[in-house]
Amino acid sequence: MDNFGIVLPMDKTFSPTHAKGTVTIPGSKSQTIRALLIASLSGEQSTIINALDSHDTQSCMNLCTQIGAKITWDANHTCLFCDASHVQNVQEAITLDCGNSGTTLYLATGMLASLPRKFTFSGDEQLQKRPIGPLLDALETLGAKVERMNGIYPPFSIQGPLTGGACSIECPTSQYLSGLLLACSLAKGDCEITVPLLYEKPYVSLTLQWLDEQNIRYEISEDFQKARVYGNQHFKGFTTMVTGDFSSASFFFCMAAIGKTSISVRGLNQDDVQGDKKILEILEAMGCKVVWEGKQVTVTGPEVLKGGTFDLNAMPDTLPILSVTACFAEEDVSLVNVPQARIKETDRIAVMHEELEKIGAVIDEQVDGMTIRAGHPLTGGTVSGHDDHRVIMALAVASIAASGTINLLGVDAAAITFPTFFDLFDSITGDTI
Repeated sequence: MDNFGIVLPMDKTFSPTHAKGTVTIPGSKSQTIRALLIASLSGEQSTIINALDSHDTQSCMNLCTQIGAKITWDANHTCLFCDASHVQNVQEAITLDCGNSGTTLYLATGMLASLPRKFTFSGDEQLQKRPIGPLLDALETLGAKVERMNGIYPPFSIQGPLTGGACSIECPTSQYLSGLLLACSLAKGDCEITVPLLYEKPYVSLTLQWLDEQNIRYEISEDFQKARVYGNQHFKGFTTMVTGDFSSASFFFCMAAIGKTSISVRGLNQDDVQGDKKILEILEAMGCKVVWEGKQVTVTGPEVLKGGTFDLNAMPDTLPILSVTACFAEEDVSLVNVPQARIKETDRIAVMHEELEKIGAVIDEQVDGMTIRAGHPLTGGTVSGHDDHRVIMALAVASIAASGTINLLGVDAAAITFPTFFDLFDSITGDTI
């Protein structure tokens, strides 16, 4: 904190170290936010067990509270109790700050477009650079009133109800379609959705899983390019257990891979539909051993990490940590078909290229991915986290097998999705950072 009371970003210095042990991963961000929003729009009480408590989920909870939900955090049981009985009854216009949470922005925009109340959506500087135009266009076609203040970006205002009808939407982020499916569940009439482009399909499967649990009537093609959601439905209260987050677990999987060590991760479901679970298949292809025992998976890194070409379209959030892992492979690694990585919290393709080359990597950047050249293992130096939680955590993991000290500027944003990351990092490295 400086002399004016402003909290300044924290930096951390990491030295090469040995990592081994067991960690328990917190709940899924994607599941927690879906649960919060559905609970809030249900008008009934719900219980969410093992909900993730992070900056992103706090942004979602704040939004839910603003629209009338009553939320109580039970620290002893890590539960949330949502009394949403007042949400539908409040009519005045309101401004909602989604913070840094793109998931909250996209899903809540769709769901709240069903209500006859004007909502203005905004967020932090990063969120206001994330496009939402296609979703707004689709919701407008289905009956919502939209006011755009910044073209295809937030802030904007939206007001329902949704009357139904037919729309077409290209989805470079799956969150467009997830937001639309949730919205159409609450529309007055039936909705037909055509999707000529869709990335990140597993996250749509996650949303459909929620619709199934809510007994929402819909039809969708196997390729997700055509959907019909029947109108005049509603959500109901529920009790659910949020499973561990594979996106968060990926950092520890990759620590084992580059450290030539074994790390066990607890709290995961082998049958989970989360897209980032497929990082385990990639690590196996690179030579790692993966063993499941119930809700625990152990990854053991090989003596020689192989290369290859890996399609990340379904799992774009793994690009930062896989680009770090690739730096220690003895063959080239290409991470491909992931153009949507450029429209996350940062342009993650450009940012990882920039930061890894500062500490010894040689990388060829493509429009939709990158190729990390073999024979240039990471050394040490000063890198920036760019206020991007996944970039920060990936660069911290790089220190495990780098040949020199890494000074990471600005680590605070890791708390957006994983507030306990550095505690767990310390617990298996034994280092005090």
